[in-house]
Amino acid sequence: MTTEQGTPPTDSPQIEGKEPIFRHLDDPDMKWQKVRRQRNADGTEGTVIEKWFAFSADPQYLSLYAIYSPGMIVRRHGHFCPHVVYIMAGGAWFGDRWCPEGTHIELPFGAAFGPIRAGDEGCTMFEVMLGDPRSWGDHPELFDQAHAASGSEPLPDEPLDYPPWLQDLRQHWAGAEE
Repeated sequence: MTTEQGTPPTDSPQIEGKEPIFRHLDDPDMKWQKVRRQRNADGTEGTVIEKWFAFSADPQYLSLYAIYSPGMIVRRHGHFCPHVVYIMAGGAWFGDRWCPEGTHIELPFGAAFGPIRAGDEGCTMFEVMLGDPRSWGDHPELFDQAHAASGSEPLPDEPLDYPPWLQDLRQHWAGAEE
């Protein structure tokens, strides 16, 4: 952070007692959550599963590790905050753009992307949302077209284990399943 003149500020934002928080993917208090499901053309179930590393109320942010099974499709959506995605393994289509391993995607507040369709090897992502992480959807016809093209069908959303201070908004999406 710098001042208007470009010089560093002299005051420290340090808060007494605040310390780093370390997490590991196999920490027993972090469970996998199945956040999306679909019935694939071959009858198998495709999923998106996530582990939420950090979910803070003040200030609001979320960091997570997501695994998309091969061919998994997620609705076109945006978030109520800036969102960053890093493709760690495999790859996915974000709309018409192929994003292989090593791709960094910045989704500014107010922008939407997708539908997201995992590649043949699936996709593993690390994501950070800097504010209210809940999502909003639009253009449900693109989601329908992606499923029609793959012969898959969306399944109802699974209940999520949100923190008590946050309500699930997915039922308000354009084209959300009943």
